Amino acid sequence: QVQLVESGGGLVQAGGSLRLSCAASGRTFSSYAVGWFRQAPGKEREFVAGISSGGSTYYAESVKGRFTISRDNAKNTVYLQMNSLKPEDTAVYYCSAGIMVVTTATPYRYWGQGTQVTVSS
Repeated sequence: QVQLVESGGGLVQAGGSLRLSCAASGRTFSSYAVGWFRQAPGKEREFVAGISSGGSTYYAESVKGRFTISRDNAKNTVYLQMNSLKPEDTAVYYCSAGIMVVTTATPYRYWGQGTQVTVSS
């Protein structure tokens, strides 16, 4: 069993930065791939970034070059560094854990409760 808790969301002006954290319980967290997803009001949940158990990273085109995903297995934590934020990045951000990085939400077994990110123009 893995429990995930996101933190680090908030209100930021366009062009600003935030770092989201996803803290996990469970001794086997390092063996899981982790994905960050986001969901804006009235929209479907979409893939943002993912990191495999081996450290390979994957990004949605819309955030490539602006967001960086990383993991610290010693701390059971995955981070999402978000720079050059845009109003269209406004959403609830969720972290998830699964067997491998995929860009659809269904295969991920574990989910956090989400953290709100609001980017003002």
